[in-house]
Amino acid sequence: MSRSVEESNRRLLRARDAMDRNYARPLDIESLARVAHVSEAHFIRSFRATFGETPHRYLQRRRVERSMFLLRETSRNVTEVCFDVGFTSLGTFSRTFRDILGVTPSAYRNSAEVRAVPTCFTMAWTRPSSFGEAGSAERLLRWRLNVPD
Repeated sequence: MSRSVEESNRRLLRARDAMDRNYARPLDIESLARVAHVSEAHFIRSFRATFGETPHRYLQRRRVERSMFLLRETSRNVTEVCFDVGFTSLGTFSRTFRDILGVTPSAYRNSAEVRAVPTCFTMAWTRPSSFGEAGSAERLLRWRLNVPD
């Protein structure tokens, strides 16, 4: 790997780390591109080429991932969870959650049960995928309900 590619990847990782840290805050492409020291258009293209999804979709997935935890582990209502993870609209949150997992936030909460397995396995199994998203959610739901494939 050339030195310039390595430096570019390092800058993109810094921007992605900023997204991970500040997922609940309003984030814009301009500020993330500034973190990566590139133009906005170049940042979007480079991020997608490096991580396989746009910065916006990555941020949505991170927010949904965090909301999954809050829905499973807390008694906060769906609206509170929506705003806690950085969505500004309950409709957008519900639509995005359903697009990624294939179920509504309420249905997810009702089907979610805490299982005694190591956290690393739970995180890997429940992490939303940017490839074939709804299919993996259906598999998760069948697993939780003990329905064979």
